[in-house]
Amino acid sequence: MAKKILVVDDSALMRRVLCDIIESDERFQVQDRAVNGLEALELLSRNTYDAVVLDVNMPQMNGLELLKELQKRKISARVMMASTDTREGAKTTLDALELGALDFIHKPNNAMDCRADSFKDRMLRILSVVVDSRAPSFGKTFTLDEMKTSRKMVELVSKHASGVTGNRIVALASSTGGPKALQSVIPRLPRNLKAPVLIVQHMPAGFTASLAERLDSLSEVHVKEAAEGDVLEAGTVYISMGGRHMNIQTSAGRYTIHYTDQPTREGVKPCANYMYESLMDSRYDQVVCVVMTGMGADGTEGIRHLKEKKKIHVIAQEESTCAVYGMPKSVVKAELADQIVPLEQIAQEIIMNVGVK
Repeated sequence: MAKKILVVDDSALMRRVLCDIIESDERFQVQDRAVNGLEALELLSRNTYDAVVLDVNMPQMNGLELLKELQKRKISARVMMASTDTREGAKTTLDALELGALDFIHKPNNAMDCRADSFKDRMLRILSVVVDSRAPSFGKTFTLDEMKTSRKMVELVSKHASGVTGNRIVALASSTGGPKALQSVIPRLPRNLKAPVLIVQHMPAGFTASLAERLDSLSEVHVKEAAEGDVLEAGTVYISMGGRHMNIQTSAGRYTIHYTDQPTREGVKPCANYMYESLMDSRYDQVVCVVMTGMGADGTEGIRHLKEKKKIHVIAQEESTCAVYGMPKSVVKAELADQIVPLEQIAQEIIMNVGVK
C-alpha cells in the first residue's frame, strides 16, 4: 500500500511540482495538501500521515511555528523540510531539526528546476528514509535540569576514567537524526576529555559551520568545523565540512585535518569510511568508533578496515533511540560493535574509554 504524504506549501506551482515528484513513485501517494501551517495543523489533528513535506516560509503559520505547535500538542509526525530557506538559512534548518523535523532538502528558487532528475532522485531518497524513520518524541529537549544532571554524571564517570592511559581518539559517524542526537552527546563531554573527537555528520556544504557553532554554545568542549591543516587537540571536537571528505594525516609528528574531493561513497559526502580508514596508519593506541542514527551503512566498511590494523572500541547507538536504525544496525550485523547503548549513555561510554586529564 502506498504511503500517505501531506504536502504543505503556499505556492500552488510548487505544490503541484512536489506532488508530481512524489506521485511519480508508486511507493507514495499525496493524501492531502495544505497552503500554510494552520491548514496543516488542522489536517494533522484529524489524520495520520506517513510523512509530511513542509515548507518554511508561509503566511499565517510558517513551518517552524507548525513544528512548535505540534510539539506543544504532542502530535507526532515524520517531517521532511523542503524550502529555499534550508540552504542559505542554515540556522532555520537546524531550528527545524531540533523541533522534530527528521531531514531536509533545498528547494530550487525556480519551481521548474525542481523537475531536474538530481532534485527528484534526492527528494524521493530522503522521503523514503523519513517515511521509514521513527516518529519523533516531541517535547524531548536538552533542558537546564538535564545539563545539571549531566554535569554530575560527568563528575562521577570522570573519577573512574582518570586512570585511563594511552593516546586515544574518538571518531563518530551520524546521519539522519544526527544533528539533534549530537546535542545529547557532545554537551555531556567534559572540557578535560583526554582525546580529540572527530565527527562526520552527513550534511551538504554550508550547514556544518552552523551546527558546530550551535554545539559549541552548549558544550564545555570546544566544537568547530574542521579546517584544512587543523592540528588535533584533546578536548576539541572537529566536525567535517559538508560536501568534502575529512581525513587525518600525520605532519611533523602531529595529526592534522586534510580534506579530499573524491566522489561520493555510500552515496554521501562527507563519508565516515574515509575518516576511519585515514586512521589506519596513525599511532593512536586506540580508536573509539561511535556510530549513531542514520540511513545506510556508512562507517561499517571503514571500521572493518581500521580493525585490521588498529585496536578499536566500537559503540553503536541502540535501535529504540535512533531516528533511523541504519548505520548502527549495519555495524551490529557485521559483528563489529563492542557496545550497543542508548543515546543518553553514549557520552559516558566515550569518557570511560578515553579518560580525562
